[in-house]
Amino acid sequence: MRKQDSLLVVLTVACVALFAACTPTPVPPTTTVAPVDCAARGPFVNLSGCDLRGANLRGAQLTGANLTNANLTGADLVIANLTNANLTNANLTNATLIGANLRGALIGANLTGAHLGSATLISANLYGANLTNANLTNASLIEAHMVFAILSGANLQDADLQAADLSYADLTFANLPDANLTNANLTRADLVVANLTRANLTRATLIKSNFYYAFLTEANLTDADLTDADLTDASLGFVIWSNTTCPNGAVQSTPCA
Repeated sequence: MRKQDSLLVVLTVACVALFAACTPTPVPPTTTVAPVDCAARGPFVNLSGCDLRGANLRGAQLTGANLTNANLTGADLVIANLTNANLTNANLTNATLIGANLRGALIGANLTGAHLGSATLISANLYGANLTNANLTNASLIEAHMVFAILSGANLQDADLQAADLSYADLTFANLPDANLTNANLTRADLVVANLTRANLTRATLIKSNFYYAFLTEANLTDADLTDADLTDASLGFVIWSNTTCPNGAVQSTPCA
């Protein structure tokens, strides 16, 4: 009886082994990545590293496109839709993006001298991006991530920067009259000789920011935090002081000494 039981066990094991051998090994799923095609246009195309200098992309639908390291110098991207497109390290020097939708990744992108008037950059990631002398008049940059961004000489007149993170940003000589910086974070931002005339800085975080020779005439500093900020030789005529935290830590509704 024991021999029969042993034989049965052996046969069972053999059958299991045979079944396993005949069962195909599952193939792990693969992610399909579109090949680079520099002539392609449309949503989700792969244009990474493409030379698109001077390209006519006016009104192009490039939602989710991969434009990492692409050269878009002088390209025409007026009213183009680049929602969620990846423009990491792309070169958009002197590109025209008036009215374009750029709600996506622009990490380290070169936008020197780019024309971004009325562009939509809501929640855009512009970490370390170079926007030197860029035109961002009327641009929507609500909740944009602009830490370490270079905005020296940029024109941000009437721009909407509500809740934008501009900590450590270079805004030297930037033009920000009538800009909305409500709830913006400008911790350690460099605003030397920046023009913030009539800018709304309500509840803005301005800790250790440098306003040396900056123009803050008629700016609204209600509930703003200027702890350890440098206001040396800044123009502060007709500023709205209300529950403002001054550089010395004092909270007051009178001009900071």
